[in-house]
Amino acid sequence: MERRWTADVQTCPRENPIKLGESLTPGKRQPNPVNTLEYDTIIIGAGMSGLAAGIRLANYDQRVCILEKHWTIGGLNSFYRTGGRNYDVGLHAITNFTPAGTKKGPLARLLRQLRFRWEDFELSPQIGSAVVFPGARLGFTNDIEFLKSEVAREFPTQRDNFQRVLAELTDYDDLTQENFGGSAREFLNQTISEPLLVEMLLCPLMWYGNARENDMDFGQFCIMFRSIFLEGFARPFKGVRLILKHLVRRFRALGGELKLRSGVASIQVEGDRAIGVVLENGQQIHAKRILSSAGIIETQRLCEDLTETQPALAGQLTFIESISVLDRQPKEVGFPETIVFYNDSDQFHWQRPEQGLCDTRTGVICSPNNYLYSTEDGNLEDGIIRLTTIADFDSWTHLTEEEYLRQKMWWYDRSVASAVRFIPDFRSHVIDTDVFTPKTIRRFTSHINGAVYGAPEKRLDGTTHLKNLFLCGTDQGFVGIIGSIVSGISIANQHCLREA
Repeated sequence: MERRWTADVQTCPRENPIKLGESLTPGKRQPNPVNTLEYDTIIIGAGMSGLAAGIRLANYDQRVCILEKHWTIGGLNSFYRTGGRNYDVGLHAITNFTPAGTKKGPLARLLRQLRFRWEDFELSPQIGSAVVFPGARLGFTNDIEFLKSEVAREFPTQRDNFQRVLAELTDYDDLTQENFGGSAREFLNQTISEPLLVEMLLCPLMWYGNARENDMDFGQFCIMFRSIFLEGFARPFKGVRLILKHLVRRFRALGGELKLRSGVASIQVEGDRAIGVVLENGQQIHAKRILSSAGIIETQRLCEDLTETQPALAGQLTFIESISVLDRQPKEVGFPETIVFYNDSDQFHWQRPEQGLCDTRTGVICSPNNYLYSTEDGNLEDGIIRLTTIADFDSWTHLTEEEYLRQKMWWYDRSVASAVRFIPDFRSHVIDTDVFTPKTIRRFTSHINGAVYGAPEKRLDGTTHLKNLFLCGTDQGFVGIIGSIVSGISIANQHCLREA
């Protein structure tokens, strides 16, 4: 069995698979040939939210420049190639899936706002997923009726209570800050009298979009419940690179500028406004407004007028993720589900590990093979199983290089051993592996602590202490690929287009 432990960014190939140059400047507009450039809007970060905001603004003829410190785009939702294989960095599934022709929901909204067709993303729905705890299993698909039937089967006394939860979630407004706070556990416990069902409902929602330890904001719970249970999972056959390719092409076609390897050293401030940025190479770029997808605390640290920030408010939840390449399709080893969320006790464990580098008591097992692909290719050539495990950022960053590589191998084995308690043992079919850690996530996203979902406290309106500096992306409150794109659109509409 050949193993590689190379998913850290510094070991990934420098050539971008979609052949982006360092500075992509289409012919429609050209920057001023001087050292200080002028734009309507600067966007920090070429992740999903930054690209979506750029497209929305460029659609209205704004002069937009997206600055990305890396050699590639996408942030955590990126991709790389090693050993002759393509790997997605963060993609398990795209949430908020709705079929073609659907007029409502985040997916339909972003297609309208960015002027894409449903077919452009080539989304294939999940086969079916599950939440597995000791002695209990809830399957779910993109049809909420199936989850209702599963709740009635596993927890017959809770059927009506679960229906009442669904009724209370229908009218939630995910853009209203006043409704966002409060405890999701408290909300569920008021209606559902079976503690195990509460834990099982929270498990996938927290895994896919919760920055707060042990509990979840009511608003974030509503957003994630809708995106996973009421809408559902899908995936492009070619992975996240297809979506990124469409976003970049549209942004460039509208005259937007994308500057790679252009990290921001500081945000220049005059009075109560940002006037521009200074890049790490010393170049100054000015703009009427700035959007940042770097995160709230990370953005504050860039501001010249702030001498102190509060890093203690940063998120603590980060992961390791392993990718196992099999010599056959996962279905052939007895794993037919798209995603399995597991936990090895009746109490869901959602916190930074108290001891050690990882906590293997809970995890997510995903196969990109197990979607209803309708392409001529039929399915992905390689069988792939991805496994995500909670990790501790500080512990990983204090390792020597030699110990770091050794711990990757050690925790790969430990996390897989934990996972095969809940799915068939696939280890004898593994022909290749790759692993990335919190250090990798930190490099891809610049988030303090490698926090995948950013800081626990969200800013739904995207505002900061400066009148023309706004947040988009994870710390604005929407997570996941669809959520990030909608975040960029929402903040562009609310603050940049309205002002203009």
